[in-house]
Amino acid sequence: MTENLRGALFMMASMATFTLNDACIKLLAQGLPTFQAVFLRGLGATALLIALAHITGALRQPIPRADRPYVVARALAEVAAFLPFIIALTHMPLADITAVLQALPLTITAAGAFFLGERVGWRRWTAIAVGLLGVLLIVRPGAAGFDHWSLLAVLTVLIITARDLITRRLSPEVPSLKVAILTAAGVMVLGLVLSLFEPWQMPTAGQGGLTALAALFIIGGYLFSVMAMRVGAIAVVTPFRYTAMIWGLLLGLFVFGDWPDGLTLLGAGLVVATGLYTLWRETRATAS
Repeated sequence: MTENLRGALFMMASMATFTLNDACIKLLAQGLPTFQAVFLRGLGATALLIALAHITGALRQPIPRADRPYVVARALAEVAAFLPFIIALTHMPLADITAVLQALPLTITAAGAFFLGERVGWRRWTAIAVGLLGVLLIVRPGAAGFDHWSLLAVLTVLIITARDLITRRLSPEVPSLKVAILTAAGVMVLGLVLSLFEPWQMPTAGQGGLTALAALFIIGGYLFSVMAMRVGAIAVVTPFRYTAMIWGLLLGLFVFGDWPDGLTLLGAGLVVATGLYTLWRETRATAS
């Protein structure tokens, strides 16, 4: 199995588990205060990750001194991205916010060229421009359906781009489980602090089960996203983020009864098509 294939599989697993987690949190927010649900999910996820790290021995593996600033910066970026995301998630259809997030492969490719010195030719720059046009069709600035929730989704894209660039800086000696633990703990603390401004309520048995599911899914999302960005080439691995669009559409339709309008689907189609084109170009270049 090549590094690129491993990275692609990790990325697809990350997108599936993240989107399933998003659906769980969106359902929980309909009956529980949002940040109470986030805190409870984070509590379960952090405890499970620590237990897993202890069993596998990752808890005893030190983080190299040179990597510590990057590990902390990545955790802070995750927390910073989570706040606008969770607010947008509770106010936007799942498929719509998932569609906006499909700009990530394009923004990460562009950022990789600017900040990491990765080579990007004119064809890929054209694909990035077309993809960003697709994002504009989704959020539609100035249209009646455009609001500040859409802007929060775009802000999330920018912060996650920075997070993934930081992840690329981590050396192979950094245990992915420890990175995931710090991430889960950071989001949990944010949920706890913000939940103090909400009226708490006792979860029902169903809400407790949904919280446990969300914790399991977010563990997979954290772990797989870290592993995906540490193997393979960015331009090959990141287009597989588009598999999240499939999960977002299916869950939006069958769980929430939402289906994007025509312009949103057109914009998402443009974004996905440019990502697939980028993937095809990279595959062809590797084969030659």
